[in-house]
Amino acid sequence: MSPKLPTNNAQTITDFLNPEPHRISEETSAESYKFAFDDEAFLTRRETIGIRFELELLKPEVLLNEHGIDHTITVFGSTRFVSREKALEMEKSAQTVDEKAAANKALLHSRYYESAREFGATVARYNATQDKSSNKLHICTGGGPGIMEAANRGAFEAGDQTIGFNISLPREQHPNPYISPGLSFRFHYFALRKMHFMLRARAIVVFPGGFGSFDEFFEVLTLMQTKKVTSFPIILVGKEFWAEMVNFQQMIEFGVIDEADMQTIHFVETAQEAWLIIQNHYQLS
Repeated sequence: MSPKLPTNNAQTITDFLNPEPHRISEETSAESYKFAFDDEAFLTRRETIGIRFELELLKPEVLLNEHGIDHTITVFGSTRFVSREKALEMEKSAQTVDEKAAANKALLHSRYYESAREFGATVARYNATQDKSSNKLHICTGGGPGIMEAANRGAFEAGDQTIGFNISLPREQHPNPYISPGLSFRFHYFALRKMHFMLRARAIVVFPGGFGSFDEFFEVLTLMQTKKVTSFPIILVGKEFWAEMVNFQQMIEFGVIDEADMQTIHFVETAQEAWLIIQNHYQLS
């Protein structure tokens, strides 16, 4: 029996775009004669993956430079949290036991949404006091709902520029409406999106979240532990959540991390506490 090993375990851009067969055949002179940069079929081939990596890295870099954005604060957290207003609507309209339970959970979690929103507004108010764009810190998120929406929303409502790095997913994630015009980006590759989360980051603020938030958070920790990036504040909001989810002290005692690995991590409860850590670290006025 022949081994049934896959030739490629990743979804290619061709798989994602799902073009008609005649669009990728390039069997006619009309297709082969196209400029390479204008040939979608050619650009979606597996052989051009390196070019697509470069383009996904380059496009946001160019546009962020044009907008004068040098420094960001990247905010991670659950996509599932809603605003207090939305949670109260859910509570009011709940009829069944399950709906009431969902509304109660939404109300409980809405405090994190409102905290992220407050944090975004706090950063925006600081930026309003700065004349030079090189002194400003801009809220950057994954561009989706939940905590991402909340942080973008707080900055946007306060009149500041705010950035969203969205990603193509099987269930399409649409950009939230609080990202500034020209600063909403779409990625196919998680790796390139994560690079942009880090390239301008001067702090990472992580609210309670699921697999995606943990993936992003631990990648940042790994980069710092291995000295791939300069250390900066990593702020975890919600002390009870983080104490229950990750026993950092046990990791130290077990010998898999060092005390020094925890020096960049700060545990806080409020948006103001998070901002104070950043303010003190960079001696901001």
